[in-house]
Amino acid sequence: MSGSGRLMISLALFASLLVCVNANFNYKEALTKSIIFLEAQRSGKLPPHPRPPWRGDSALEDGKTVGVDLVGGYYDAGDNVKYGLPMAFTVTTLAWAAYFYKAELTSAGEMKNVLDGIKWGTDYFLKASTGNNRLFVQVGDPVSDHECWMRPENMKSSRKVLEINQNCPGTEIAAETAAALAASSIVFRDVDKTYSRNLLHSAKKLFQFANEHRGTYNGECPFYCSYSGYHDELLWGATWLYIATRRPIYLKYIQDESTTAIVSEFSWDLKFAGAQVLLSQLYWEGQKEFQTFQRQADGYICQVFPESPYHQAFITPGGLLHFRDGANAQYVTSTAFLFSVYSDLLARHRMQVTCGDKHFTSVQLMAFAKRQMDYLLGDNPIKRSMMVGFGNNPPLQAHHRGASVPVMAPTEDINCGMSFVYWYNTNKPNPNELTGAILGGPDKQDRFIDSRINSSYTEPCTYVNSVAIGVLAKLAK
Repeated sequence: MSGSGRLMISLALFASLLVCVNANFNYKEALTKSIIFLEAQRSGKLPPHPRPPWRGDSALEDGKTVGVDLVGGYYDAGDNVKYGLPMAFTVTTLAWAAYFYKAELTSAGEMKNVLDGIKWGTDYFLKASTGNNRLFVQVGDPVSDHECWMRPENMKSSRKVLEINQNCPGTEIAAETAAALAASSIVFRDVDKTYSRNLLHSAKKLFQFANEHRGTYNGECPFYCSYSGYHDELLWGATWLYIATRRPIYLKYIQDESTTAIVSEFSWDLKFAGAQVLLSQLYWEGQKEFQTFQRQADGYICQVFPESPYHQAFITPGGLLHFRDGANAQYVTSTAFLFSVYSDLLARHRMQVTCGDKHFTSVQLMAFAKRQMDYLLGDNPIKRSMMVGFGNNPPLQAHHRGASVPVMAPTEDINCGMSFVYWYNTNKPNPNELTGAILGGPDKQDRFIDSRINSSYTEPCTYVNSVAIGVLAKLAK
């Protein structure tokens, strides 16, 4: 290697250190609190002494109407419905963080809490996927749920159950749940081999169901409609199953049967970029048959990175990615996570991303990921944190039933109409701190309204935090 080449690598490594050393925030605290928020979203019989002290047992009869035990899992956001698609994506991305950033999470002392969070979801999925070609995908009625502003411990709304089967397929949800179980089987392999095998067995069955009985399930609309179709979930599920098993059947699907595309978004609805980053890792580790996916991962970076001549993502005046109003923070954290993972892969294999006549290093990608997370944590034009209970002037009115309604006896009967008067349409801080919740965040002009009734600014979601875990662990390291 030439002297100039060694100098460039040395400078890159030094700059990479600066990205982490020049930290503006206590990322370890942010990481810990992000995990605590996911614990606040748990449904079912809680462990003794939950870290959010105001949470209690809830929805202990879920599934009873259909003769199946569906107690457990996660509420997705500020309501009390359990939606299968975003819940599975939450678990898949949490497992990805545990898989890719195992050393960082262990160093931060959070690996056990992350594993517990994954298992809270996978235990539920195992119960929801009993039988062949059948998966229970929703518990709760969003219509009646939205007619009552009540904490889950006291809710009286309908807990109706929805399912997919061979006569009413739902490829997106089945394939995403397969991805969640396959990814989780990897992280539990060295922890509990029997449990890992059970997860993988269910993942295989669900992927087969998803692939053989294709169809979009719109039962979770208008809250979780599959706008992108199901080809991304099939690729995503096959990719995780291939990583977990290395079986030719999944390699064949990825190579010969899958559909893929260059996109600028990674979310509960659109998984192409995530699968492409995963397959890029395998490509650089020697599986050259995945070169197309690696090039598409580069294309994702080129469409998002502001300095790329091909960038399409909107950046607010204050420097925040903005895809759309309403939980926009999900796209910020998901982008930061993919950029973080890809930057590590670039550094590991001494590669760069080429966008037209420009070349971008791992250091530049990580600096962008860090900038996005720093904005949410308080480095923004309004100088306030978007994470509840963290940093400067954090939000006090998260759009969240459990946080905004005072703790009361489980038997207390509340009038649904008056619940909005008492706890929704007020300008008072929530009585319960929703620690670690990253809220929806600012609009395109960096404006943020800390108001419970403005849900696009203040509603939290599990999948906003799940994709933040990995990058926060890296920054904490």
